[in-house]
Amino acid sequence: MDYRTVTALLVIVTVLLLSAAGCTATTEENVPGAASVSPADEAYARGVAAYADASYRTAEERFAEAYALSTGAGDPDRARIARDAMFRANRTYTEYPFNRSAAEAALAETIPGITDAAIADWLENRAQKIVSENETLYFSDVANNYLYAHFDEIRKITATSLDFDYVARYAWSEDQPEGTGPYVNPVRYAGAERLEVPREMLPSSGVLKIWFPLPVETDSQRNVTVTNLSCPDFIVAGPFTTGVIGYVYYEIPAGAVNGDLILSADIDFVSYEQIFDGIDPAEVGEYNTSDPDYLLYTRSERNIEITDAIREKAREIVGNETNPHLAAQMIYYYIIENYPYSHVPHYSLDARVPKVAESTYMFETGHGDCGTQSMLFAALCRSLGIPARAVGGYQMIMAEAPGTHFWAEYYLPGYGWVPNDPTVAEAADWTVISEERQSAFKDYYAANLDPARLVFQKSVDTPMDPALPDDVAVFRIVRQFPAVVSDTADYDLDYFWQGNFTVSLAAVDQ
Repeated sequence: MDYRTVTALLVIVTVLLLSAAGCTATTEENVPGAASVSPADEAYARGVAAYADASYRTAEERFAEAYALSTGAGDPDRARIARDAMFRANRTYTEYPFNRSAAEAALAETIPGITDAAIADWLENRAQKIVSENETLYFSDVANNYLYAHFDEIRKITATSLDFDYVARYAWSEDQPEGTGPYVNPVRYAGAERLEVPREMLPSSGVLKIWFPLPVETDSQRNVTVTNLSCPDFIVAGPFTTGVIGYVYYEIPAGAVNGDLILSADIDFVSYEQIFDGIDPAEVGEYNTSDPDYLLYTRSERNIEITDAIREKAREIVGNETNPHLAAQMIYYYIIENYPYSHVPHYSLDARVPKVAESTYMFETGHGDCGTQSMLFAALCRSLGIPARAVGGYQMIMAEAPGTHFWAEYYLPGYGWVPNDPTVAEAADWTVISEERQSAFKDYYAANLDPARLVFQKSVDTPMDPALPDDVAVFRIVRQFPAVVSDTADYDLDYFWQGNFTVSLAAVDQ
């Protein structure tokens, strides 16, 4: 399927979601100035109804029809609404490409020797799935997630593919830290970010609005410099490298792009190892519960959601423990022991109506990756009045090349933001090592963090200025890739351009 075909599908998704959010009219009296409903409005209303009926592919088709009719009628505003609904409808189901037989085949191919009974049990009771047009569809990583849930199976692969001594080079290091804690062993990184989009993937008209991620200053990431930003004439806001999130905002007329679109930035920063494992619980101070940061990081948000069930689970985990450090540690170990890592359909979760928070999704289904694990950790902490957040960017701990990643932090008065990484800690279960070394590795990541990190944002769902428009199809939760909005493109730029973004980094001499 080429990107324009997929785009059409995504447009349908967008229309559906927009309508579900109250952006569309389904009755004659709600159609602006309409004594009679136009064919485009009828198609759009059918898309809304199909989406509500969990017929996402049909909804996409109806939204695509509405988009074509509105475009043909010379109504760009309605065309854009229909297009975005089409995009959202596509995002709702596109990460679920397998029917039952295809999912069975994927499992059989990926896991040699897997039994029919094991396949049936996984697909019926554990696999992530969605129902569209009354057909059960399975998540694209249905087979790999089986491996993550069965350590004996994944160890067969990591035995030859994972150099765990390299991964554990900080956790198992016997070298004395350089500097005074908690920020020690600085590593300077230099490199570049690059978005390169071929001319044929660009819209022919309109304005491209692009939120391009950049490193941000944190307690553990310092001396951030950004140089050689391309297309400076089209920078409208930024670059921002302080605050909660780093980015620069562009508005680029499509007609101003000659050839391929290339946005790039040279970046340089110093990352510190964080050593907090000497925290004395008795020395933890009292929270200022009226502080704006306390209020921000203890409230319920779009993807870190505090529910009655979350509160009940958090109280169950910590029991009578009231010390915030000890309680947060108990939550960390609970997650790595009870919520195994797995890939999840982030685009579907971000786009689907009704919205399900990532933290709630993992809590209810047991599925989640680094971001979802960190968001669940934060939700459980927040429900107890412990400020917590999910920090995002890239890691260089699993391999030299940067890979997208999220981890968690919780705040302790007198100590600051204490890191942990449930996902990297769980990697100890993917390889054959002694229980002593496994425990040491997990204990390290309970309140320490390696310096092989690049931070773009200090928390998920972080607002930017200008803000991402409410009514467009754009991935909202994280900025590990540029966010892209276009009023004229006929395919989902924000979805497809992520594959055109790269980050290269190398440690350099201080």
